[in-house]
Amino acid sequence: MLNEPTRHELADLGVLRVRGADATRFLQGQLSSDTERLATDVSQLAGYHNPQGRTIAVLRLAMLAADDLLAIVPRELAHPVQLRLAKYLLRAKVKLADESNLWRLEGLRASRDRQDLPASMNGQTRIGDTVVVRITDSPRWLLISPCEAASPLAAEAGDRETWRRLDIAAGLPQVYTATSEEFVAQMLNLDVLGAIAFDKGCYTGQEVIARAHYRGRVKRRLQRFVSTGPLRLAPGDTGRLADGRSLKVVEAAQRPDGRCEFLAVATLAAGDSDAAESGGTLDADTLPLPYEIPAA
Repeated sequence: MLNEPTRHELADLGVLRVRGADATRFLQGQLSSDTERLATDVSQLAGYHNPQGRTIAVLRLAMLAADDLLAIVPRELAHPVQLRLAKYLLRAKVKLADESNLWRLEGLRASRDRQDLPASMNGQTRIGDTVVVRITDSPRWLLISPCEAASPLAAEAGDRETWRRLDIAAGLPQVYTATSEEFVAQMLNLDVLGAIAFDKGCYTGQEVIARAHYRGRVKRRLQRFVSTGPLRLAPGDTGRLADGRSLKVVEAAQRPDGRCEFLAVATLAAGDSDAAESGGTLDADTLPLPYEIPAA
C-alpha cells in the first residue's frame, strides 16, 4: 500500500517502570526535566545526571497513569540506571523495576499526509493493550506493548537504521555505556530539546547545569555530520574534522550508500580542539539540525 505507515522494531531499547504514589515526585528530584508536566499522549525527554552534571542516561518518559511511568533507555543501561536510582528511594512510596523483558518497543512513522493513520491517532493514548505516545511534534510515535500482545496497526516493516537516521536528523541524542557520564547536559543540546527545566526545584547535577546555563560558555555542542565516503562509526569514537575541530561520536547510522550519518559533540569554532580527544581525521560534511544551537 502506498500510504501504509512504517513500523520499526526497537529491540535494543529497554524499559524502566516507576510506580507508586510518589513516582512523579521521585523522578522530579532525579531528572532534569519537569516530570510534573508529563502528559499521557506526548513523551518527554529527560536527562539523568551525576553530581558533576554529566549525563548518565537520556530517558524518554511515557505516562501510563499519574502514578505509573515508563522510562525508555538503551537496554544496556536499563539495569545500571535502575540500581543508581534505587539508592535514592529512601522512604519514597515508589517501586522501581527493569521491565525490559516485559515490553515490546516499536517506532511508528506516518506518511507525509498521515492518511495512513486512524483519525484518532493524534491524542490517542492506547490502542488495545498498546500505549501510544507521540515524539514531540514529528509524525512519529512510540508503541509500547506487552510482549505477548499483537502489534496494533497494520504497517510495513522498517529497519532499525532508518529509525536511527530519523533520530539523528531530529538532533536527538542518546547515551550508551560507551558514552555514559562523558558529556555535560548542554553538550548534548538537552537544554534546546526541552529536556532541562531551569525553573524547577533541585535535582542531581543541577548546580553544574545551571551554572553552565547562566554563567558559562558551552564551547562543545552536539552537531550533525555525514561522512564523504563509506565509513563505520560507533558511539564513543573520536576524531578530528578537516578544519581541526575535535569530536566524539554520540550516535551513528549507516546510509544505504555506505556513508555514515552521525551526531557528535564537537567544538563550535573552527581550529578549536580538545586535547582529550584523539583519533584520525574524519572526512565529513556538516548537516543542518532542526533547531538552533546557542552561540558559545
